Amino acid sequence: MRIMRARLAAPLLALAAPAAAQAPTSVGPHDRAEAVKIITDLRRIVSPAGLQAVETIPIGGIRQVVSIRSQDLRNPVLIYLHGGPGFVEMPLDWWWDRGCDEYFTVVHWDQRNAGKTYVASGPSAPALLTPERFQQDAEEVVQWARRRFGKRKVFVLGHSWGSMLGLKLAAAHPEWLHAYIGMGQLTDGLESERRGWAWSLAQAKADNNAAAVRELEGIAPYAARAPIPVAAIMTQRKWLDHYGGAAWRRSGGAGFEMAAMKLAPEYDDDDVRRAFEGQPSVTEALLPRVLATDLSGIRTLRTPLILLLGRHDINVSSAVAAEWYAKVRAPSKRLVWFERSAHHLTSEEPGKLLTTLVTVARPIAAQAGDVAP
Repeated sequence: MRIMRARLAAPLLALAAPAAAQAPTSVGPHDRAEAVKIITDLRRIVSPAGLQAVETIPIGGIRQVVSIRSQDLRNPVLIYLHGGPGFVEMPLDWWWDRGCDEYFTVVHWDQRNAGKTYVASGPSAPALLTPERFQQDAEEVVQWARRRFGKRKVFVLGHSWGSMLGLKLAAAHPEWLHAYIGMGQLTDGLESERRGWAWSLAQAKADNNAAAVRELEGIAPYAARAPIPVAAIMTQRKWLDHYGGAAWRRSGGAGFEMAAMKLAPEYDDDDVRRAFEGQPSVTEALLPRVLATDLSGIRTLRTPLILLLGRHDINVSSAVAAEWYAKVRAPSKRLVWFERSAHHLTSEEPGKLLTTLVTVARPIAAQAGDVAP
């Protein structure tokens, strides 16, 4: 028996020898370029029915940038409206959105003053940094997508600030949509801010964090009226993020997912360096107005509604959004809770996000005959 084992082992050792001889002397990747090449090769779309592209298109009088990923262009279009304002998702898509392009044609749009659009067109004039201008931009992007892909209807998914754009678009143009998908949905901005401040203060007191209590009490009465000063918003967010109100059981809000941006295949080195260069001016111009927005008066939609809410979202209160959902009427509506998420569902529960889109949203398009066989 020992002789037989020795004879069997000899060929195995012979096979292993060349592999050992060719083993690399060091482990990579050694720089961003090498890492991005690996990711690019892994996610390359090779299907002849598909498309993988970054396109610069005329929107709102400037050049704006979108990415497109689809294994089959016969599938329904899903347009993602990112939050912030100015918090781009295109460079994060590579790691949280895996698989979505098998069921949808996914379009990410970098809004004005953000990401690749900022790099392509520079800063917008202050007079153009208004909710109304961004709303018009969003509508132009949807119209472009309908033409570009030959679709009568598309899905729009709005996250956070993007959910304000998305819900208003759904109310104004239901004929463009298979359904509106709201994630981290903004409804009553001031009420959400008040609850976030109260929650953060309660966490600070329970933690015996004298500095946090002092700073939070220093901005009281917070969100009693609009507009909320940007400095006060930043103080509220500082401690809300610290206690996990934006990313469940994580301190620092969205910071944990930002490392993925450095490896984004759609972003070159300059894009990465400058992605948030235009955000300060957008924050000053838009954020107080966004947080003063009250969309709770929208009580009827003429397109299906899908609401995706993080159970622990304090940043844009999921409780306030759920209260609105209970009152709104739509041809059909569905609320899906993400039990291990706060505000950043894409990064906190990407698997559940994918399965929800495939099992809840895609069948709506299938009923309209807008899916690949």
